[in-house]
Amino acid sequence: MKNKAYAVQIAEVISIRNCKNQYKATLLFSDADELFYSLNEEQYVYVFKYGVVCFYNIDENQIEKICSEILVFARNHNIGNMSESMEITLGGSSNLVSFSQVSLKEFSLESLRLIMLNVSQSVALDNYANISEQILEDTKVHTTYLEEKGKLDIGGKKLKKYIGRVLNIKNKISENLYIFDSHDVTWDDEILNKLDQDLKRVFDLKDRYRSIQDQVEIIKENLELFKDIMFHKESSKLEWIIIILILVEVVDMFILKLI
Repeated sequence: MKNKAYAVQIAEVISIRNCKNQYKATLLFSDADELFYSLNEEQYVYVFKYGVVCFYNIDENQIEKICSEILVFARNHNIGNMSESMEITLGGSSNLVSFSQVSLKEFSLESLRLIMLNVSQSVALDNYANISEQILEDTKVHTTYLEEKGKLDIGGKKLKKYIGRVLNIKNKISENLYIFDSHDVTWDDEILNKLDQDLKRVFDLKDRYRSIQDQVEIIKENLELFKDIMFHKESSKLEWIIIILILVEVVDMFILKLI
């Protein structure tokens, strides 16, 4: 028997608390970051705080309806609608993971959750990779101008707002990238642990995660440079103001003596 796990990014953030309190479905598991629902014995929905929802054995019309219902608890809708799917085959001779397909020896909710979790994390990584690449491109524009002109093309309040925006995005990425935190269910179960590791390998989560972290680190270094240049510029202005005030005072004293 074949079914499909399908994950889609529907928003930037989903309020887990509000969704848990108001969404009408059978809640099987919950914590501060995720909610796992059963619609019936063969249909499941997994909701994550980083804006991804994963569906198992649910058709397109139902998916659209459920997404509309969950969007009530979300912020910044339709940020790209990135998606990914994994075909799940039941009744295999053993648990096998290959590109876009998993074969399970027998069905279990723990195995299904692991599959849906990894598919969802893959979608989240795509989203954060796009965001970090865009920020990196933005900072390259400013560093290129700095290289060519010897000064920044952005300053004052505008630069501060830009730094604040980038820092907020960087913090958001860092907060939600807990890709390698293995689920509790894998700790004492060798079969589930192997399934989890195989899924992470097939989705290439480790290298993709490291790539995003490297980009975030470069962005952080650029921001530090921008801040240093901004503070140096403001410090220089302050020094000139002090010098001018001293000169004015000296001239004033000199005039008073002449009088």
